[in-house]
Amino acid sequence: MDRPSYYEFFAGGGMARAGLGAGWRCLFANDFDLKKCETYRANWGGAELFPGDVRKVTTADLPGRADLVWASFPCQDLSLAGAGAGLKGERSGTFWPFFEIVRALHKEGRHPPLLVLENVCGALTSHGGKDFEALCGALAGEGYRFGALVIDAALFVPQSRPRLFIVALHGEAPPPAELATSEPSPLWHTRALLTAHDRLAPAAREQWIWWRLAAPAARNTRLADVIEDAPHSVAWHNLEETQSLLDKMSEINRAKVESAKAAGRRMVGTLYRRTRYGADGEKIQRAEARFDDLAGCLRTPAGGSSRQFVLIVEKGRVRSRLISARETARLMGLPEDYILPRNYNEAYHLTGDGVVAPVARHLAAQILEPLLAASRDLARAAA
Repeated sequence: MDRPSYYEFFAGGGMARAGLGAGWRCLFANDFDLKKCETYRANWGGAELFPGDVRKVTTADLPGRADLVWASFPCQDLSLAGAGAGLKGERSGTFWPFFEIVRALHKEGRHPPLLVLENVCGALTSHGGKDFEALCGALAGEGYRFGALVIDAALFVPQSRPRLFIVALHGEAPPPAELATSEPSPLWHTRALLTAHDRLAPAAREQWIWWRLAAPAARNTRLADVIEDAPHSVAWHNLEETQSLLDKMSEINRAKVESAKAAGRRMVGTLYRRTRYGADGEKIQRAEARFDDLAGCLRTPAGGSSRQFVLIVEKGRVRSRLISARETARLMGLPEDYILPRNYNEAYHLTGDGVVAPVARHLAAQILEPLLAASRDLARAAA
């Protein structure tokens, strides 16, 4: 099969491109963040990159006819940590001008056979599920059959990062039997997704597909494997800074540290500072740790969250520091030669706002590429 082609919207640093791999051809990429565009160019060359607001993109900017459109549209207004504006928000609302481009391609007879929309799981419940209904209604209105999966990156990398993926197939023909199932899968179809599906209008539910996705091989990377002993982008805390974090812990979290000390081996964990409410309703800053071989979900400050810390417990001693830029890249499944911004905050923002590359690869190998192969077989048979 010839290399399939794609347009990537809201491309960031090209992490979906890293996941799709060299077997795919990128015809067009777009992102409004000029800093991210610099990183995209540093890694991919960027001849096909259109920097700027998606509202300025027209179909004349899109060469040929792509097999796939991938859109990891902004999550800030759909995130539980965000302001809750949903698809009417300034950031997440950019889905609509993006989808107007899809509609325009349809009118020109250049609609992509496949669409992938990626976002936070909050998209399922935003505005009581109405935002998800709107997404599905838009797809159905353009002749797409579709289904959604919730994929946790923890299956692939040592980071807890569940994300919603909507995979849409154009046309009335059903997908090959081996790619769909009559029943949802507990691994990919969460209770929130089932609830969101049940809320859909009958016309949208008629277009629904329960995608069949094989489970990946067992993850062979531990959190300890991604940690740098001597990072360049951050420094280890002094004793007072580490103690300050420990002092912010609740009894439950202090017990986690004590348990790590008693393990008799080097223990690697992560920590977030979060605002909680005390018994009297006052806001308290807490330090919450985990030692379950997973980093917490990387988030950007724009989503309302703090930066993540690394905790090392060894021989009764606790060390702490901010997670390094390269560690965040590893947690996103990016290769060691992936070029990151030199500025730490820019690197953190880039990785925390991206798609985990091995998740994109698994989705492509298990669903997207088989769908395209089947479509081409049908076209040859009809010729």
